[in-house]
Amino acid sequence: MLTCLCDAFYGEVGIATVKVLEHAGCGVLFDQDQTCCGQPPFNSGDWSAARLAAGHTMRTLLSHPEPVVTPSASCAAMIRECYPILYTGMAHPKVYELSEFLVKQLNIATWSVTAKELPPKVRVAYHFSCHGRGIGLRNEQRQLIESLPWVDLVPFDNSDQCCGFGGAFSATHGSISAGIGMEKLRAIQDAGAEEIVGGDMGCLMQLSGLIKRNGISLKTRHFSQLLAEAIGE
Repeated sequence: MLTCLCDAFYGEVGIATVKVLEHAGCGVLFDQDQTCCGQPPFNSGDWSAARLAAGHTMRTLLSHPEPVVTPSASCAAMIRECYPILYTGMAHPKVYELSEFLVKQLNIATWSVTAKELPPKVRVAYHFSCHGRGIGLRNEQRQLIESLPWVDLVPFDNSDQCCGFGGAFSATHGSISAGIGMEKLRAIQDAGAEEIVGGDMGCLMQLSGLIKRNGISLKTRHFSQLLAEAIGE
């Protein structure tokens, strides 16, 4: 499942996710009729519109017997946790966030490096998204990132703090949202990191926007891109 933000802004994350899954031994099916999971209208209280999007997602993705894998804990949470709210009595769908699927379903504890040339050393701050905690993720993303020999994970103050995105919250409460994000970026800068790596495009979009607007010398990347980098060509 690609997700809307991947489709609109982060196509490279979708490509990296396919590469990672195939490297892990999976065959990847991609239904081009997929659209939004329905989270924006659900969070805004328009559950009628959310059901329209959810119904389409169930027909295009959940009708397959295979598990659905997405590089977004946010979308995984919407389908797995909120569809049973929209449709009372519905069983929790087999939808997994990427690291969750790799670690818990495929039992991959460390990521194999097959690239002929390793990238240069990089100091990385890891951002744990709120929706990751919402679906019970613990150390899966961090565990995979830590297994990459060129990555130096940098601890920073209040690392579990929200980035301030919160979907529609960032649009309706822009000043508060930016303040929360800047607080996080200051802590990451103080720790001496060069890059921020996370597992949700919403968080990455929030942080990269603040970085650009404030002239901060940090980069943002999805963790799937690091894993794909380890594979090489």
